[in-house]
Amino acid sequence: MKVLTVVGARPQFVKAAVVSRAFGAIAGVRELIVHTGQHHDANMSDVFFDEMEIPRPAFHLGIHGVGHGAMTGRMIEALEVLFLQEKPDRVLVYGDTNSTLAGALAAVKLHIPIAHVEAGLRSFNMRMPEEVNRILTDRVSKWLFCPTQTAVDNLNKEGYPFSNMQVHLSGDVMQDAALFYAERSPSRSNVISKLGLKSFVLCTIHRAENTDDLDRLRAIAAALSEIHRQTPVVCPLHPRTRKLAAENKLELPFTVIDPVGYFDMIELLKHCQAVVTDSGGLQKEAYFFSKPCITLRDETEWTELVDSDCNVLAGANRERILQCWSTLPQRQPDFNSRLYGGGCAAEKIVDTLLRT
Repeated sequence: MKVLTVVGARPQFVKAAVVSRAFGAIAGVRELIVHTGQHHDANMSDVFFDEMEIPRPAFHLGIHGVGHGAMTGRMIEALEVLFLQEKPDRVLVYGDTNSTLAGALAAVKLHIPIAHVEAGLRSFNMRMPEEVNRILTDRVSKWLFCPTQTAVDNLNKEGYPFSNMQVHLSGDVMQDAALFYAERSPSRSNVISKLGLKSFVLCTIHRAENTDDLDRLRAIAAALSEIHRQTPVVCPLHPRTRKLAAENKLELPFTVIDPVGYFDMIELLKHCQAVVTDSGGLQKEAYFFSKPCITLRDETEWTELVDSDCNVLAGANRERILQCWSTLPQRQPDFNSRLYGGGCAAEKIVDTLLRT
């Protein structure tokens, strides 16, 4: 069996690492990784393949730096050529990026069955490009691997499965990765000692809804500045966010560092006091490492984290963010529940793809 895995953004490299390892343990399966180039910065891309010992992509499309429509269209065109050349038995896509949707659309047009890892997630905000991507990808995929029961319920409410689709509660491959690499991160990272960190808050900002709206970005920066006066805020800043802040002369009066590799991020998560983020993946990783999270969005796909008081939605309102911060000590998060499958999602996914 030949499987082509399409990735393009940093969280997808982490997910692909554990599933690729599971494929590698099976005789008679050949997996080829296709990197679209969506995250092309070396700190956002190359370092992940090096430090996580993921097989280097067999194909690199080098598509980046253009708008959503142009990027997705160029990816579809390039992937179609590649799929015709390689004739895979399965195409595997992850999450909700432009690379995800491009891989799914190129495959379905050629009648190649698609497996979607992280199916069924919904924010119910159609202004988010990610929401459009995940809905369309779900609709054309054969195997829908859901990380949570909430995701399964979302698909059931929408009338899935259709035709020969299969909905599976697989658990979350991000937890597989967190458990596997957490054992290795102390010997692979010196970020804590290098930055001289003790008690600190870990923050990331990258979503277009926050970075493209200057009022939202200013409000977030103002709130983080207040928090920083009490507890240092450390922010590995996405290059695009840094560029937009510089262009708009927006001061970021907290500790800004370059994007970090996965082992550095795990160590930052292990040692931080709390997480403030607009990242979907980091919300879960905060939970994996028992850290309370404040999410800089108006909604989240990971509603079970809010229900268990591990996460609170603050949006981009300065006063709301500071209120969430001030009430952090009074919260009673439940980090003991097995919301994401306990670390065996990759094996379930690979076993299902080989059997059906």
